[in-house]
Amino acid sequence: MRRIMLGRLFIGFLLASLADAATIRGASVKSGDLCDSQIYCQGELLKTIQLARLYEDSKTFVDMSQLHDPEVTLSNFQKLMKETNNNPNATQLREFIKENFSAEAELENWSPTDWTKSPKILNRIQDPNFREWLEDLNLIWKKLSRKVKKEVSENPSRHSLIYVENGFIAPGGRFTEYYYWDSYWIIEGLLLSDMHQTAKGMILNFLYLVKTYGFIPNGGRVYYLMRSQPPLLIPMVDRYLEYTNDHRFLYEIIGILEKEFAYWQRDHAIEVEKNGVTYKMSRYIVSSDGPRPESYSEDYVLAQGKSEDERNSYYEDIKAAAESGWDFSARWFITSNGAKGNLTNMATRYIIPVDLNAFLQKNARLLSEFQLKLGNIAKSRYYEDIAKEYQVAIDNVLWNEEKGIWLDYDIKNKKQRDIFYPTNLTPLYTKSYDISRSREYADKMVNYLNSIGIIDYMGGTPTSLDPTGEQWDYPNAWPPLQSIIVKGLHETGWEPATSLAKELATRWLRANHAGFLTYGQMCEKYDAVKPGECGGGGEYQVQAGFGWTNGVVFELLDLYSSVTSTDSETIVACKDCVDR
Repeated sequence: MRRIMLGRLFIGFLLASLADAATIRGASVKSGDLCDSQIYCQGELLKTIQLARLYEDSKTFVDMSQLHDPEVTLSNFQKLMKETNNNPNATQLREFIKENFSAEAELENWSPTDWTKSPKILNRIQDPNFREWLEDLNLIWKKLSRKVKKEVSENPSRHSLIYVENGFIAPGGRFTEYYYWDSYWIIEGLLLSDMHQTAKGMILNFLYLVKTYGFIPNGGRVYYLMRSQPPLLIPMVDRYLEYTNDHRFLYEIIGILEKEFAYWQRDHAIEVEKNGVTYKMSRYIVSSDGPRPESYSEDYVLAQGKSEDERNSYYEDIKAAAESGWDFSARWFITSNGAKGNLTNMATRYIIPVDLNAFLQKNARLLSEFQLKLGNIAKSRYYEDIAKEYQVAIDNVLWNEEKGIWLDYDIKNKKQRDIFYPTNLTPLYTKSYDISRSREYADKMVNYLNSIGIIDYMGGTPTSLDPTGEQWDYPNAWPPLQSIIVKGLHETGWEPATSLAKELATRWLRANHAGFLTYGQMCEKYDAVKPGECGGGGEYQVQAGFGWTNGVVFELLDLYSSVTSTDSETIVACKDCVDR
């Protein structure tokens, strides 16, 4: 059997390969959970309080700080359990929480020193309504600006919040801390708002996390330390460098960027065999026992009725789905009988995602370019080889010539998953394809999107065409996915892909604008069928703010500065929006 292997890989990556064969047989790669807190991550205290369902949102409890050191908190809990014969009621638990925890904010409002009332992008926006809207969104950066209080660094064990030195832009709503992949589009918006120093500060925060933990957790809480999110740190740095030419900064941080890339290579790699050839690819996978702390009761209930081994696999797969950023979607379901499935059918470890492999191919390509700029020829070739090997895998495992699109791959059933997701087009966005064939790929993408009716949606491109009730499925339309599909089509440089990109962007901008005029807010997601109406579904109420939504608006208006706000679709009442 011919074998295609990535060249010059890290020793750790090669060792991880030995575990990957077992993964295909159903075992997971064990990389460990870095949070050992018996309060925020595991243990009887967490289980008892979260299963009591004291709060509508399970995240509420694990975001509280402790009034005492953890040893005292645990001792007080053990005393409570002894006094109640291990069966405290809701009133007793509420009293315990009152005496041992505080919901006082660990974050303080912060004023970025580089915020400006009139960023240069405003001069390029031709439509006066869109220009006024962008001025309003620019003001929202100030409303979402946060900094971690010093007491978190002074007593870190009393907090689930992970201290970082620099101020940042939070997503909004219940998401008060910093989040990994959200921040890519937030930083894009900040750079277009001339807030280069704030963007750099956020990048420095992430670099600190890589130095401290070896990777960037999903978000800024210790209970997220078992998983990451889509790897976009290196593209963040690339965007920052494009705006600032701060090459001294690149020289200082290149080793940390390599460290994060090595984490993804080591802990998320798997060998995929197709047509007698073995390719090294990546998938989302998490090794961590128990339910997600921030959604403990939800996960626990869904796992009942499964065997112990099935429960453990389920908990890992649902965390891996959260690591993908798509929490949740039928994209991660695998059923034995072809039925639609539900959250109990999570099988994330068996799915090779188009977007993750395209992101990593671009990361390798960027590292090669960075090393070349720094004069490190050998390292540049090293990463160039990795990028080439990812490209071979993307071309041979994920590309479907008949459909003219890239598709996720199911390693359990050894077949492509012929289902629409905007991420099917991610290789266009990351330029992970043969650029000399741009026109051919442009035509194929347009034909594919036309064949499945994507041009029919006026509120944005839907996340899928499957109405599961999960928030990363139909009819929800998410900002980062609009960025991926629009910029991917646009960057081909060929008609009719470029015209379609502009049409999709214009629809999204008009729908978002109309929603803002009606409700005075931006939402984390929208309804593709009802332009301007917030999305719904999932585990929590739709949130307002919103960091990446604002960033994508800046991005698309920068790309299409001449589009007009006229002819916006009529919108219905936004029943699910909060903070109206």
